[in-house]
Amino acid sequence: MLEREHELAELGAAARQALDGHGSVVFVTGEAGIGKSTVVGAVRSVLPAEGRLLVGYCDDLATPRVLGPLRDLVGKVGTALTDALGSGDRSRVFEAFRSELDWPGHPTVLVVEDLHWADEATLDVLRFLVRRINGLPVVLVGTYRDDEIGAGHPLHGLLGLAAGAPMRRLPLARLSPEAVFSLARGTSVKADRIFTVTNGNPFFVAEVLAAGDADAVPATVTEAVHARLQSLDGRCRDALGLLSVIPSTVDHWLVGAVVPGGLDVLAPAEQHGVLTVTPARVAFRHELMRLAVAAGLTASRRIAANRAVLAALLRHGGADLSRIVHHAAEAGDTDLLVRYAPAAAREAASAGSHREAAAHYRLVLEHRAAFGPDERAGLLEAYAEECYTLGLDEPAVTAQEEAVLLRRALPDTAALGLALRRLSRLYWYAGRRPPAEKAAVEAVAVLEQAGDPAALAFGLSNQSQLHALGGQPADAILTGERAIGLARAAGDAAVLAHALNNVGYAYWDLDDSRGRGLLEESLAVALEAGEDDHACRAYTNIAWHLIDQQRPREAGALLDAGMAFAERTEVLGFLRYLHITRSVVHFQLCEWDEAEEHARWEEGAPSMMRTPALVVRGLVRVRRGLPGGEKMIEEAWEIARGIGEAQRIGPAGAAMAEAAWLRGDVRLADRLTPVYLERHAAEGGRRVGAFGFWLVQLGASVPLPLPYALMPAGRAKEAAQRWRTAGCVYDEALALSYGNDPADLLTAVRLLDAAGAEPLARRVRSRLRELGVPRIPRGPSPSTRTNAAGLTGRQSEVLHLLAAGLSNPEIAARLVLSTRTVDAHVAAVLTKLAAHNRHEAVRRAQSLGLLPTH
Repeated sequence: MLEREHELAELGAAARQALDGHGSVVFVTGEAGIGKSTVVGAVRSVLPAEGRLLVGYCDDLATPRVLGPLRDLVGKVGTALTDALGSGDRSRVFEAFRSELDWPGHPTVLVVEDLHWADEATLDVLRFLVRRINGLPVVLVGTYRDDEIGAGHPLHGLLGLAAGAPMRRLPLARLSPEAVFSLARGTSVKADRIFTVTNGNPFFVAEVLAAGDADAVPATVTEAVHARLQSLDGRCRDALGLLSVIPSTVDHWLVGAVVPGGLDVLAPAEQHGVLTVTPARVAFRHELMRLAVAAGLTASRRIAANRAVLAALLRHGGADLSRIVHHAAEAGDTDLLVRYAPAAAREAASAGSHREAAAHYRLVLEHRAAFGPDERAGLLEAYAEECYTLGLDEPAVTAQEEAVLLRRALPDTAALGLALRRLSRLYWYAGRRPPAEKAAVEAVAVLEQAGDPAALAFGLSNQSQLHALGGQPADAILTGERAIGLARAAGDAAVLAHALNNVGYAYWDLDDSRGRGLLEESLAVALEAGEDDHACRAYTNIAWHLIDQQRPREAGALLDAGMAFAERTEVLGFLRYLHITRSVVHFQLCEWDEAEEHARWEEGAPSMMRTPALVVRGLVRVRRGLPGGEKMIEEAWEIARGIGEAQRIGPAGAAMAEAAWLRGDVRLADRLTPVYLERHAAEGGRRVGAFGFWLVQLGASVPLPLPYALMPAGRAKEAAQRWRTAGCVYDEALALSYGNDPADLLTAVRLLDAAGAEPLARRVRSRLRELGVPRIPRGPSPSTRTNAAGLTGRQSEVLHLLAAGLSNPEIAARLVLSTRTVDAHVAAVLTKLAAHNRHEAVRRAQSLGLLPTH
């Protein structure tokens, strides 16, 4: 535990706080071999006497075990959680998990190792825990390799959520030269040579010391491990080779099943520090060791080892399906893959592990010829659904297209019609509206002949939705009301809620008072029927209409209720979209830090969701004069053009034009104006008003709806009052800046300075100077204004200390601040640099010239 006393003290403090029911999250991060497992393995030494330690593992399987870390707790927790895991009921698992950890006066330290390999269901459960952790006697300790989680890694969702909870990060540094010297004292190996070979990685240091010769052992873990293995007898090395193909801890029964001689044969490996053995399991001392041993196997030995493990799992029974599929794939056993992978995919999907489900379906579809046409179509449809859930538009479309081709040759017309309806939805989600409309029309034509009223109602409702989103409210109402009638007659609450939503959307677009009533009925029907997905859609569409009507505060309150509902019911896809919609509300209210926080939910989202979030993120940076915003806006514009609907084109076009105006580029008007005129003619001005206003600023002559038409008409004060009533500060300042009244311009400057909107404030100051106004407010301090990321002086200090590797408590001590204050500064630095973690913040700061590069 050399140089790790601080990290252990932090974990001990968190455990003691949990005694009083104040839970927290601790992330232990660093590269492979840095000592994360060593740190958490010593937690027992700092745990209060009343506490308990639970440890679960995420494994490097081809497709991770569904809820693997929770399954590792079986036998150490109550029967309620064990039974819930066996039931496959996702909600039971969540509640049993919470109940298991809610043990007043007895803090639990729950360690989840290697979160970078976590399956989606595990991440869902941990998100569930994090949202409630402040009131539970629990410390969640997660370890992960921070150099292995790129921008799109699913772990970021958990990390972002944890940022709003009591949370500590413990990034582990490499060993210093002094520490390596201390470890090497008394050996024949030169400490400076060890440090040069290992660069201070604790695992590599230990391996070189164990080998006893730094010069003879190259700085690769494989060679270091194999140098250690040379001291073991042949039977033990063969046994290690067998175990190395199992990417997890190994139960004793499995050791006995695959290793001739069992644990006795492995004793030398334990004595030499290659394995750790507990009363229940055997594991390589480090994952890098296992990988090194596996890398040394010939292909034939690796296949044979996987076949032995697979046979043992099947004989024993009750094994995780994902383990069976993994070893079947590694062993090349196609028959077992075909037999078990569909069940593993269904299990993963029902648990919410959609990445894992998609991987299983993708694997089994490589052998699709083993299935008949109907079953093959079902597998393709299931795979398409999982890809859709993950935001993988094109794979979803490709799979659904193949399923439709198969369904055309089968006699079940209702299944064909529903497959076409689903294909229509997937085309639309991929931003391909023309084929979406074509598939929707065919779906209805097929379902008219199928004799299934509920299926026909769904096809009609899908068509109604396309009409509504495409600015064709009359067609949406006509088609949707027929769907409503069929759904009511069939007693299908899900389709009824869907159809009511579409018709309400269309009526509201026509400013018909029936619109909101129908949307609220859609919400009520969905809630009563337990159709959580449709309820979230109702929350979303009501909120968007309130946003369109410049009623952001009302929309915000509704979205807060919708997000609470989505969190409670774990409708995570719509939870993402509700957060993105909330970002638009915060943006309108000039709450830009909060807007960026919510907009970051777009990472990994489908195209339809990403567009508004990219507009928010891009415009926040553009309006603050920060780099990177225009690239986001351009991406949003390209996606919106592919979708072709005013709800996406309007905001993206407005952002494009505003950014061009702020940089003084009027040429863009020629490119944007035809698109605006096309959408205005097709759908009216409801969702393109801001787009038109900014085109006018670029010199275009286009029709404008209210309130955007007020400023060019000389009614700037009236426009400012409207925006003030709505709470839209930036728009109010913009309206005030439109006239020539010095008092209004000064008010605009003060509003813009408070918002940090330096580019527009600079323009207004220029106007004031032209008018000869003598006393113009100076604006933000030069240090903040000239900082490429908009960091304050204090935030810059914090950034430099982050780069030096200091933890938040260490920064607090250095700057004589509270840890909570430093937590807030670190969060602000990450937000302004658009970084997910400290390492990324440092890299981005270096790229902006805010920190020196090494």
